[in-house]
Amino acid sequence: MSKILIVEDEESIAELEKDYLELSGFEVEIENDGEAGLKRAISEEFDLFILDLMLPGVDGFEICKKIRETKNTPVIMISAKKDDIDKIRGLGLGADDYITKPFSPSEMVARVKAHLSRYERLIGSGTPVNDIIEIRGLKIDKTARRVYVNGEEKNFTTKEFDLLAFLAQNPNHVFTKEELFSKIWDMESIGDIATVTVHIKKIREKIEMNTAKPQYIETIWGVGYRFKV
Repeated sequence: MSKILIVEDEESIAELEKDYLELSGFEVEIENDGEAGLKRAISEEFDLFILDLMLPGVDGFEICKKIRETKNTPVIMISAKKDDIDKIRGLGLGADDYITKPFSPSEMVARVKAHLSRYERLIGSGTPVNDIIEIRGLKIDKTARRVYVNGEEKNFTTKEFDLLAFLAQNPNHVFTKEELFSKIWDMESIGDIATVTVHIKKIREKIEMNTAKPQYIETIWGVGYRFKV
């Protein structure tokens, strides 16, 4: 049974989320304070985190940042703030998804299931041994889920790695943002494809010598992205 931590200061919303998730078979814990939520997120093992953005003590951005320093566990951020800048900041810190209030509890459960399903497949035992892609100083170890640029290891979030590996194993193929969102996030009809743009930007910052003139991931204006070989 997957274990989920909800960090949400509005008790009614937290209980609603918990009820729907428990009906779907998940074990759910709640913290209404940011500091307490951060402490548990770092010290205990959970399969997924649901973080409210505005919290007393420590906000959701800071909790997400701290989680990503040590864990690749899926993180979903929930907030009443609909500004793109907040979405971009949250995704840039390593969140896997961003849901704005008010939201459908059923949609939230669907997103939780999608992220957990993908994460469980990624950490499963079916990955081929020594599956490595090497192109012009870039080494992607799909088995160990590690990335090296000219011998230097770079830290990637789960979705950043998935997106880079997918593009690299399909060289010169142009994918639209919608196709990439469907392939990597497993959610064809829900979510925000701006997520793809944010993740491409973060990947380029880690692997490109000059992000203005990328040598690996090329933008095909009006269409999407491709991995150049």
